[in-house]
Amino acid sequence: MLVAIRQLIRQQSNQKGIIAESYIGAALFLIIPWMLFPIFAGMGPPPITISDWLATSTEQQVRYTILITGGVIAIMGFALLKSKLENYGERFYSTLGFIAISVAMPLFILNMVFWGYYLTEVFKYFVTLPQGKRPEWYLPIKSIFNVISIIEVWLLYCATALFAIALHKVNVLTYRAKQWYLVIAVIGMILILLPSSVPAPLSIASYLAAIPAIPFIMPYLIGLSLLRLKALSTHQMA
Repeated sequence: MLVAIRQLIRQQSNQKGIIAESYIGAALFLIIPWMLFPIFAGMGPPPITISDWLATSTEQQVRYTILITGGVIAIMGFALLKSKLENYGERFYSTLGFIAISVAMPLFILNMVFWGYYLTEVFKYFVTLPQGKRPEWYLPIKSIFNVISIIEVWLLYCATALFAIALHKVNVLTYRAKQWYLVIAVIGMILILLPSSVPAPLSIASYLAAIPAIPFIMPYLIGLSLLRLKALSTHQMA
């Protein structure tokens, strides 16, 4: 993917003035997170027992550090995309989308720090306690972060939908593509709000929609669309 992007930049730079007006920067930053996240395939899902978690504590910290890095890179991509859309006259939806992502990303980072670092230290403390005993403060804090997780994922889906509308307004996305982004985003926003007591397959779908890396798939696809847009423009001008 990096080789393909490098080749595209080289082709664009050969066309006078194109590189200054392209979406290449925003596209690159939106794509990079899902260039990092596939590392998780080699790690498997997070452990479900305290002993297994502590046995792989370094691996879990690496997992959530990568997620934090991907989130920071993604918000940079959205910032560049908002700036570009404003240059083309679209300010309403891109501003709302960036507000949503600006609220979501600090919550996302806080949630990843909780899972990757706070829980690791708490579990080290738990193994010193009598079996089955938990401090009174543990469940309330866990409940707070469950709510934080719902809010940040919901806002990520919402932000993506708003940017899809903005991109359609400036003729970057087709009407059909915009509708697909909206439908998927709305489904994700609904699934994330479902209680854990709902029956399968809704409970499974809700769990999948809430996985931290999943909401970044649509920004990744938007980045690919931006690269394809400029690739077509370069080809047409050549």
